[in-house]
Amino acid sequence: MRGAAGKTPAWLIWILAVLLLVSAGVAYRIPAHHLKLLGEAPIALPVPLSDFPMQIGGWKGSELSIRATTREYMEEHFADDFFSRRYVNSAAKLWADVYVVYCSTRPGGILGHRPRACYPAHGWLHDGSETSQFTSQAGRQVACLIHRFHKPPPVHDEKVVLSFYILNGEITTNEGDFSGVFGRRPNLAGDPGRYVAQVQISSPLESSVIKAAEGIADLVFDFLPDENGRVRSSGNIKPRSGDGESKPRSGG
Repeated sequence: MRGAAGKTPAWLIWILAVLLLVSAGVAYRIPAHHLKLLGEAPIALPVPLSDFPMQIGGWKGSELSIRATTREYMEEHFADDFFSRRYVNSAAKLWADVYVVYCSTRPGGILGHRPRACYPAHGWLHDGSETSQFTSQAGRQVACLIHRFHKPPPVHDEKVVLSFYILNGEITTNEGDFSGVFGRRPNLAGDPGRYVAQVQISSPLESSVIKAAEGIADLVFDFLPDENGRVRSSGNIKPRSGDGESKPRSGG
């Protein structure tokens, strides 16, 4: 309908504009919701981290309990797989807690698991962080960060946390490598080789975290896809036996 001067009435233009905005919003929300569902479907590793060995050389592991609220936090930050254990080396009189988390549905979700986010959330005060490195038993030079925390009185507790990331099979300590578009974009292809994992090893003593890292790191790398997407432990590790141990497959 046109007015006397042959122009479209202002009220009709306003109605058409509103309808256009509404239809555009609906058209956006439908694929966005679909992408959200696809992006949050858990992506499984070829060998689950629950099969990570309990006995590694002189280190013997035991599962650490995780509170329901912590599990909810991990799920909200896209933890597709993880383990949390205490490893004890009785001969060396050392112990360290080992936490490995794998994020592939939304790789950038790993930022919610970094020490400087999760430790202060549980009452720890950050004393400082520094770059460092260690050498794995296979001779691999691994760059890492050393974080120091303490709990205020009356607890008087201290903790040293060694951490590093594994981005698509490559080691990094730089969160900028995956905090941009790569981290925010959902893994719609479901490719387990597109991921960020984090390794955290903690103990009151720096010597304990270094020794544990040296003894355990190579196996962690075997459980995560390398730069070519290959998982070296695939086909070589049996699922947990009745005694809770993961054992090599015969001929592996």
